[in-house]
Amino acid sequence: MILETWRGAESLRATSVRLSNLVPMQLVHLQKVAVILAAIAVGGCLGPQALDRSVIGYDETTAVLDRKLILLNIARRDAGLPVHFTQTGSIAATFNWNVNADVGGAVGTDAANIVNLNLGANRSENPTFSIFPITGEEFTKQILTPVTEDVFNTIVFQGEGVDAILRLLARGFEVQNWDSSFVRFIANDPRRPEEYKEFRRIVQHLQWLFYNRKLFIRTLLFDETLIEKFPTAPQPYDINQGIFNDLVWRAQPDGTFSLTRTASGRLVITNYDPNTLTDQERWDMNLRIKKTPASFVHLDIDPCCPGGDFPILGKISLRSIVQMLDFIARGVRAHPEFDVEKDPRTGPVQANPIQTLKVNVTDTAPARVTSAQFDGKYFSIGQTEWDLSVFRILSWLFQASVGEVKSPGIPITISK
Repeated sequence: MILETWRGAESLRATSVRLSNLVPMQLVHLQKVAVILAAIAVGGCLGPQALDRSVIGYDETTAVLDRKLILLNIARRDAGLPVHFTQTGSIAATFNWNVNADVGGAVGTDAANIVNLNLGANRSENPTFSIFPITGEEFTKQILTPVTEDVFNTIVFQGEGVDAILRLLARGFEVQNWDSSFVRFIANDPRRPEEYKEFRRIVQHLQWLFYNRKLFIRTLLFDETLIEKFPTAPQPYDINQGIFNDLVWRAQPDGTFSLTRTASGRLVITNYDPNTLTDQERWDMNLRIKKTPASFVHLDIDPCCPGGDFPILGKISLRSIVQMLDFIARGVRAHPEFDVEKDPRTGPVQANPIQTLKVNVTDTAPARVTSAQFDGKYFSIGQTEWDLSVFRILSWLFQASVGEVKSPGIPITISK
């Protein structure tokens, strides 16, 4: 290190001597080159750093706004007011970088006073925000319409607990007979205490099976027959086209040929693997439930399999975003949830909190916690692992619901 420092000092002294020998015109050219190189260096350092800070800053700001908007609508429903959603459609930011440089000096024998270089740099940022109120058809489609079984399946696939998902997403259970005839409805609603207790016990039972890998949440797959008996062997062209379109030709014992394809049916929740059923049994099951709206999920806890001493047959009715917010808002003060013990037939459960999502209402803003102010109060969520998990699910559903907002014409644009 000492040797390198000495060599650097010697190089600097040699450069100073060489500069002292330059004629004025050569020194001017050297000054220009120095200005250009310095400007490039300063601009190159400033630009990426500014862009990095701005992109991360905008991302964090929009994420916080989404969380506050959810809390604000919970507060509105708690006060009996309608919900209102606004989405930031786009953020366009223009960045300007300015670099100022000034070089002065004199030709002489004193190398220390030959060149004086002054640099200055600044940047300006002009963001434009486009904000779209969600109204009309978009509001009905995305906010008032119940979520579908595909959304439910996607949320389950993220690894969250079935109990947390069902307590938030499920409006209740529709109990049915084996012929799919309606028996009764079990509401996830503390205003109906007995039904609510039964609902909570079913959810705990399903979570126990899920935790022990005895619960199957799968889409039914089966072979759909397109041609049952084709009299002659298919031509090579037909076979190739069939492979290209996921179609399969099969030879039958009587010399005819059938044409089938793998079809995807409805989502089911069972305590047995649906793939262990025959193809015809899966077909029959799907035929029995396929006329049900997409906002229902088929549920079959069969007596023959694990957890079957608590048999359940029916459908899970899913909520809309507004219904979820209403349920949480009612639990704040008007109709709070209450503790429910698990059924004796259910094994150990890991968590059984009283509230699906604990919402705190305070007079002052909580420290280091996202909150929304409404009517002089601050609304925030509990910071337990359960509460954070449920709020994360709610945030996913909110983003999935309002993620494809189209311009209604003239958006609200804020330019700064």
